[in-house]
Amino acid sequence: MTGDAFSAPAAGGQSHVERPPVPALRGLASAVWVQRVGRDAAPYVHRHVPNGAVELVCKVGSAPQVVGPLTEPRAEVLEPGTAVVGVRFLPGAFPAVAGRPVSEMAGLVLDAEELWGRSAAALGEAIGAAASPGEALAALQLHVHRRAGDGMPPDLLVSEAVHGLMPWRTTDVKSLSASLHISETQLRRRCRTAVGLAPKALHRMLRFQGFLALVQQAIAHGRAPTTGGLGLLARRAGYADQPHLTRECVRLTGVPPRAFLAETHRTCADGHDHSASFRPVLRAEPETRWPRPHR
Repeated sequence: MTGDAFSAPAAGGQSHVERPPVPALRGLASAVWVQRVGRDAAPYVHRHVPNGAVELVCKVGSAPQVVGPLTEPRAEVLEPGTAVVGVRFLPGAFPAVAGRPVSEMAGLVLDAEELWGRSAAALGEAIGAAASPGEALAALQLHVHRRAGDGMPPDLLVSEAVHGLMPWRTTDVKSLSASLHISETQLRRRCRTAVGLAPKALHRMLRFQGFLALVQQAIAHGRAPTTGGLGLLARRAGYADQPHLTRECVRLTGVPPRAFLAETHRTCADGHDHSASFRPVLRAEPETRWPRPHR
């Protein structure tokens, strides 16, 4: 990856561009990104939504951090001139590079040196010295590649469970444990160790990621996310009805759906590219009777 893959934000604006990870990380990470706030822009409030994933992030010029799977929404203010690179791990994959249960870091933001010592400090220095955001991201991915396999072996049953909990794959965690021939208690214990969350909590977060994927797809095609109605969007995403979506949106974002969607449309319509995240998710959406807006 080069700097050409990540164009600078418009004057006075901000950008967030996601890409698939390098091939060597495809079994560990779901996406990598570069986020930038223009030097003449206002401070940008970034709303982090719980998604079941661990992220390795580094503000250029600062020490890298590990963000454990969020248990509640988190707001972060990015000052003008800030550049951030990051790797989002697949749920359940982080123990392979960390060597510790993810349950110990759920809801926490840790200095990467706590996990990797001097190599994490060297990573921060390499990112700070990079000539472009693409080179900084390459250094971050190289670090993850070098750490891969140093930690705990993957729990293949949890990997299968995570696959089953992805949007549009199951509506019932209990039936999932039965299909895996494991008790709900054992599945909960192993999921907490590898993912940091219980299966039901992870399922709620992943279902909301399906909703976000539909929203980002609409924005990418120049449409308002609520074209066709919020109730229809809720049902397409697997919610029982619009009130069900409202409860989950408030739980996971801190605000009701219409306020969240207005904010998302405003910030993502210009300078954001989340396709590396939403396209793989949408491949699982079944063909339905829902009318689709014209593209």
